Amino acid sequence: MSGKDHALENLLELEGTRFVIDEERGLWVKFDVKLITPTSIRPHGIRYSLSLHDRHNNRMMGFDNAHAIEHGGKVNVAPIRTYDHWHRDQDDKGRPYAFVNAGKLLEDFWVEVDKAIKKLER
Repeated sequence: MSGKDHALENLLELEGTRFVIDEERGLWVKFDVKLITPTSIRPHGIRYSLSLHDRHNNRMMGFDNAHAIEHGGKVNVAPIRTYDHWHRDQDDKGRPYAFVNAGKLLEDFWVEVDKAIKKLER
């Protein structure tokens, strides 16, 4: 076995790519992915933003680690700050995403794209 992460290679090759996925509705996806030096906030060594957009260029849903979100705060309990997260819709401030690897990120992204499209069909 070569030890190469082919899913990561495939994800990195998508950098800057835009795909129209539903011409009639004007839906498209974009991939912004960069290899970076691993850090404590991005230990997997990539900076990513995978997103679904409408015909007006509004982000409808997306997965990213471009900025931190805070979650889980309660009275007298500070929220937890995390970078890997996803936005269920354009009003969602973000929810934690458990990054496993590039292949799982792509799989999870396309599952949510399909859900968002099905939601439009209702």
